[in-house]
Amino acid sequence: MKPSIKTLCYSLLAITLLVSCSNKQSLQTYFVDNQESPNFTTVDIPTSIVDFENADLTADEKEAYKSVDKLNFLGFKLDSTNQETYQVEKAKVASILEDEKYIELGDFNMFGSKLELKYIGDDNLADEFIIFGSSKEYGFGVLRVLGDDMSPAKLVRLAESMNKGKVDETQLKGIINFFK
Repeated sequence: MKPSIKTLCYSLLAITLLVSCSNKQSLQTYFVDNQESPNFTTVDIPTSIVDFENADLTADEKEAYKSVDKLNFLGFKLDSTNQETYQVEKAKVASILEDEKYIELGDFNMFGSKLELKYIGDDNLADEFIIFGSSKEYGFGVLRVLGDDMSPAKLVRLAESMNKGKVDETQLKGIINFFK
């Protein structure tokens, strides 16, 4: 290779590496960084947690269910000794979710807890849904719903029809017990 072409190739490679490296933490790296940390728990929740086999689902609800690949949960348990850490970690998650790639679906306040719903994608299709809930009494949790070409509108309808399916509560006991 000629020296000028070689130099150009190395320069392009270096620029690509510099541009692709970012100091911003992603939600995925936050999960990985904290999966072994004290006060945290991580759980991979199978989509089979809700059995829709005998449920009377619409075509849109079935399509939404099939578009979900997996669910990842990260929780931080609040107690009297980690109030400051809770505030710091909650702020980190909030900062990550302020990135413009996360499109807001809505915020809810209920029973002293705050719930934020966001997704990554466009108006028609999403690759990831995020549910971030926090409570001054119990801590916070982040649920990542991962899939391919998930429809935000159809997933909302599926969530509304959860009572049509049979929830396997034994798969949620680890999360529930963690926050007790």
